[in-house]
Order: sequence, then C-alpha cells, then structure tokens
Amino acid sequence: MSQTTTNPIFSTRRDQAFPTLAQADIDRMRRFGEASVYAAGEHIITAGDVAPGLIVVLSGKVDIIQDGGLGRRETIVTHGPGSFVGELAQLSARPSLVNAQAAEPVEAFVIASQRLRDLMVQEANLGERIMRALILRRVGLLESAASGPIIIGPVDNRDVLRLQGFLARSGQPHRVLDSDSDPCAKTLVERFHVDPHHLPIVLCPNGRLLLNPGEKDLARCIGLLRPIDADKLYDVAIVGAGPAGLAAAVYAASEGLSTIVLDCRAFGGQAGASSRIENYLGFPTGISGMALMARAYNQAQKFGVEMVIPDEAKLLSAATDGARYALDVGDGETVRTRTVVIASGARYRRLDVANLAQFEGTCVHYWASPIEAQLCAGQEVALVGAGNSAGQAAVYLASHVRKVALLARGGSLDASMSRYLVERIRAQPNIEVLTGAEVEALEGDGGNLATMRWRNRASGVQTTRPIRHLFLFIGADPNTDWLTNCNVALDAKGFVRTGSDLGSGHGVMETSRSGVFAIGDVRAGSVKRVAAAVGEGAQVVAALHAYLAQDGNQAVAPQLIGRV
Repeated sequence: MSQTTTNPIFSTRRDQAFPTLAQADIDRMRRFGEASVYAAGEHIITAGDVAPGLIVVLSGKVDIIQDGGLGRRETIVTHGPGSFVGELAQLSARPSLVNAQAAEPVEAFVIASQRLRDLMVQEANLGERIMRALILRRVGLLESAASGPIIIGPVDNRDVLRLQGFLARSGQPHRVLDSDSDPCAKTLVERFHVDPHHLPIVLCPNGRLLLNPGEKDLARCIGLLRPIDADKLYDVAIVGAGPAGLAAAVYAASEGLSTIVLDCRAFGGQAGASSRIENYLGFPTGISGMALMARAYNQAQKFGVEMVIPDEAKLLSAATDGARYALDVGDGETVRTRTVVIASGARYRRLDVANLAQFEGTCVHYWASPIEAQLCAGQEVALVGAGNSAGQAAVYLASHVRKVALLARGGSLDASMSRYLVERIRAQPNIEVLTGAEVEALEGDGGNLATMRWRNRASGVQTTRPIRHLFLFIGADPNTDWLTNCNVALDAKGFVRTGSDLGSGHGVMETSRSGVFAIGDVRAGSVKRVAAAVGEGAQVVAALHAYLAQDGNQAVAPQLIGRV
C-alpha cells in the first residue's frame, strides 16, 4: 500500500486509517459480501455517485483519487491485497467523495451498506477497527479541503459563509474559492458564464452547478438529503438531532426500533456550537461540541438510523392508514410513524436592536467555529453572554483574535457560568469582562458592521468601539412554533409540558398526546445540560418500548422495559 498525500491525519495515523486486514479477518468478512472483479483501468467508484459498498481487495491494486478541480488529480492512497476501499459515505449509501480506479486487475468482494452495518454489530472487534478507519478517512478529507462541493464567491459574502457553515456543521468536505482573488475561481466563473451578481455558485461533485442554493437544495445535490419513503412505517420519528435526539436515536436503533431523525439545520444542535466541553463525563481533557456530536451522528448511522437533514417538521397529525402519526415535512413529504419524540431543542435568542438583521450572517454570529475565527483573526471582537456557551466561545476566540470584549448584563459571571470557565477567562490577558453592559446600537453599511455602542446599566455611561464582528450567546427560546396546531400542550414560555405537569396518568416524558414524547431542552422542567439531554434521550427509549408493547405494535422483551 503506497501513499502520496501529505495530509496530517493520513500521515500521523496511517496504520489506523489504512489498515491491512489479516487473512482471518478477511475470512470473517466474506459472508457479508459479494464477489466482484475489476479490469485494469476500470473506474470502480466515481465521486458524486453512490458506491456499491465497502470493497475488500483480495488481489490487485486500487488507486483512490481526489479531484482537485480543473483537471488536477491527487492520489490519496493505493489499496493492495488486504485493504478495503471506502469511508463514511459507504456506511449510509451516500454519494462518494473520491474516485476509485483499478490500477491493475482486481479481485475483491463488496459489502453493501446494510451488510456493512450488520458486520459492525455482529463482529464487534473487527467492526471497531473498520469504523475507526472510516472516520479517520473522513477527517482526512475534511483536512485536505480538496474534495466535495466547491463554493465560489467572495469569502466574506453572507451566502458563502452560510453555505460554508452548513457544510462544516454537517461534516461534509468542501472547498471555498475566492472569486475576487483565486485564479481557479475566476476560470470556473468564466467557464460557466456566471454573472458576478449571481455569486456564490456551488459546483457539486456530480457536475451540477447551483446558483446561490438553499441548504436543502445543496444537501439534495450532494446526496446528503434523500427522498423519504412514503410507504415505510417507522417505530419512532425523532424531531431534532441535538444531543437528546441523537442519544434517543442510538438507543432506539440499537434495540431494534426502526428510527428516523429529522432536523431543519444540521446535527449537533446548540451543543455543536461549543468550542470545548470539559465537564462531560468521560472526557477529562475536554472535547469540542462538534466532535462529540459527530461521533453520536456516526454512531446512529452505524445502527441504521435514517437521517433526514436538513428537513423541517411542519405538522404532527393523526394517521388513518395503519400508522399512529403522520409528520408533514418539507417538499410535501410525510413520515409515517408509530411514535414521535420531540427533541427540537431551542433557537438562539436575537439581540433587541433595530438593524440586527442587516449584519447577521456576515458580522453578527451565533456560532464560534474556525470559519468565524478566521474571519476575525487579529481583530477586536465583542461577545454578549454570560453562560457556559459564552465562556467557551470567549476562550476559543481569544486564541485567534487580538481582543475579546465580553459583555454581560449581570453584575458577575459567577452566577451563570461554571467556575472553571470563569477562572480561565480571568487568566486570559486579551479578554475584557464588562459586567452590567447592554448593547444599544450597531452601525455600519452594506451589511458590514463598523462600530457598536453599549451602555453600563448602573452608571449610564456609553461606550463606542470600532468592532466589526459581534458574537451572541444570550440564551435560547424553545423551538416549538411548529407545534402550534398539533394539539401538544405547551407552557406559558413555549416549552412542551410532560409527565406530572399534565396530571396523573402521563409518563415522565410523555406529552398530552399518547405516543408522543418530549426530551431535552424543549421539555418544560428539563436541565439544560448536554449530559442531561443525553440521559433523557436514553431514558425515553424505555418509554417507547413500553408504549409500543402496550399498543400491540411490537413484542418487547421484558428486560428492555426500564433499561436506559
């Protein structure tokens, strides 16, 4: 097996990313696959097309080629006997991100996606090694930024940042070419005769060109979002792919329930926005919210969870065709299901400033990721908030920008932020904590923020500074607008009422509708912590089993009821 790329992951963890299987391992895998042969020079996998599955090479060599655009091609690795071809796309039958070509006659066997998931469950030790390799290969593709869709436009354009952020949060490799300075970008714009006013454009791996697409259109083009099977009846439909929803999906699918998850944005929820979580059990050195949620997302797919992201639940109604409920979603599609778990979480609160929308997407941010950090490098930024998410974002940004002005309405951070974060903030020389502060005005033009003004609530003193980027971490409201006409009881603040809050006869997480449950931040009375959300996601599965057994829809082993 040879390797030509200098990608850090592929260099430092090559043995794990590209393992060579022993003959005994290959023998155990054969029963999951179908024999296949390929002629020298044959294109086995084409980027943008769905691959036949995981390909285990028995003899011959297969080149894995990354298309850099405009005819530039790079060989990532050459697989020989005992190697296998594939990455995370093969786990869920999504379009391939790379090309595979037989360098010489190849004998192999192919493990289709469903059988690959069976292998991982039935052959746990072997499955662990394969899963690790698939994940590392995806990380390597993300680091290389040389595969996947190409976004072309000005790098600080609102829609470029929107599309770039969506792909990053979805764990999708992609490239961004600056139409103002990159010669390749200019060539592509000229080749496709694109008017500069129509930028950004996106070139998908399958060759399709999109003019400033919405997230859903882009997701469909790259195969991330697929049509919903209108004939399939699911045991459970989960609305929301944050920590609560993903935990429920993992536990439900691992215990045999057919599971579908919907989210209108991307997986991870608000937890995905955390630059580093240090108080989550089992991660003493901390872990980024996106890394934690990506692991949960991949884990759910390992157990066969169907992901429909981004797609929005619009109406929950009773079904009359054998299903208990119907969920109406975007594009006129319907999910038929026996039970529903509402895990739609919360949406970010917006600052009460008249012209806020003018700067959102370019200069006002609700997420502190490497994308935003790169935009702000070397500048002074302002961050509003006093909770843990605000503290984590401030510390993260401090390592990339010249200065962070942290504005908090209260008189101290101690009442709302974990002690370790308060101490870390105090130790950062370039974080200025301004308590009792309230933003009064944002000024700028053309969508570009130039200055912002805030007032000290006690003294009334106003301060104006030349700040071009503002981060808002001021809490969230329940994401329950879609439940307005669904006969699901909400409290005065819009959170979903469950359990004893509804009176006797209701389970802890059961809503006012039988067979409909609520978990995580969206549930009234829940603890707004990642660990609590994960715990509720696990706990609700016991309630699902009990409900389905009582409803006569599924035979449930007694030991499953009550297990979390």
